Amino acid sequence: MHQTPAWSLRSIPDQTGRVAVVTGANSGIGYVTARELARRGAHVVLACRDPERGRFALARMLAEVPGARLELRRVDLGSLTSIRDFAAGWDRGRLDLLVNNAGVAMVPYARTVDGFESQFGINHLGTFALTGRLLPHLLAAPDPRVVIVSSEGQRFARFDLNNLNAERGYRTAFAYVQSKRGNLYFAAELQRRAEAAGVALRSMAVAPGLTRTNVLTGGANSSRGAVYAALTRLLVRAAFRPTPEGAKTSLYAATVPDLPGGSYIVPDGPLQLRGEPVRRTRERALHDTGTAARLWQLSERLTGVTYL
Repeated sequence: MHQTPAWSLRSIPDQTGRVAVVTGANSGIGYVTARELARRGAHVVLACRDPERGRFALARMLAEVPGARLELRRVDLGSLTSIRDFAAGWDRGRLDLLVNNAGVAMVPYARTVDGFESQFGINHLGTFALTGRLLPHLLAAPDPRVVIVSSEGQRFARFDLNNLNAERGYRTAFAYVQSKRGNLYFAAELQRRAEAAGVALRSMAVAPGLTRTNVLTGGANSSRGAVYAALTRLLVRAAFRPTPEGAKTSLYAATVPDLPGGSYIVPDGPLQLRGEPVRRTRERALHDTGTAARLWQLSERLTGVTYL
């Protein structure tokens, strides 16, 4: 019996002529996503918070993919001013693909420079604001896509619209999965609004599965101490799959030609933790239009960014 080959990084079609922005492209899933898009011919902008790490990633990527069309630009999703400046400085005309990959996970309580709880502020509000600011450039492209990296953990969120910004207390894991549920609500609502406005934009959400990435072991988590960092690294090495496997869902959502807008791409294995990319349609958050609309209105008010 004939079997369809498993989707792999080699399955990515030619990306020549596409201009892509990948946030958090200096490491982990974002790095692999940017590298593989560039390997297939896309012009890729590495949108990174830390210029030094960004320069190191750019040099490494050019060594791995000689001749790749790459550039580095700074954006901090924890700062609405930085997001506004990034979008105002966009000088490449149309934008074919925006991969909203950057985020933080399981960090101690902190506030962004704009006063938002950091996981909600960076993972959701930063993503919302950046996408909105870049929307005119996306709509100038013939077939634009937005890919938003959520998490399998969003399924366990008890989404509380009255405690999104830690108004009634902060619990690290609760805030993280809630912010990732927000990503899914946002992706689905963006697709609905694009369709209602009659524009060609396709909005996708993905869950990478258990993946070795520094979102748990680096960055803000370094403040949790050496023992926490060492134990987390040990767990990640033992139980999590290599980073290129985790980037598959992002790359699938970004490049599969006939993928419908509004798709949610997850690993096909148990609990969406590992396996090949598949489209999941029965996720409750995808169809909760009421909550998604209220979150959208709140996000516009908090960021000052309005959309379609």
